[in-house]
Amino acid sequence: MPVYAITMGVGTILDARKLVLVASGKAKAKAIAQAVEGPVTSMVTASAIQLHRDAIVIVDEEAAADLTMRDYYEFIYAAKPAAPRA
Repeated sequence: MPVYAITMGVGTILDARKLVLVASGKAKAKAIAQAVEGPVTSMVTASAIQLHRDAIVIVDEEAAADLTMRDYYEFIYAAKPAAPRA
């Protein structure tokens, strides 16, 4: 199993102990929304992230623009004991 990778297959992704998805820019907004909030489907390979047991998604404001549950995600993040305080 690779230690680091830019791209890899879904099976390898799901076998990883920890998964970090990083995206930035408006061009990624639709893909992030589909991956995080859409159905798990082979049409959006990144949607498999929803099945991972320990996944972290890090996006900037523009990449998060199409998330419909953004307020919820921000609330949950802020409530985490280790979250930085504004």
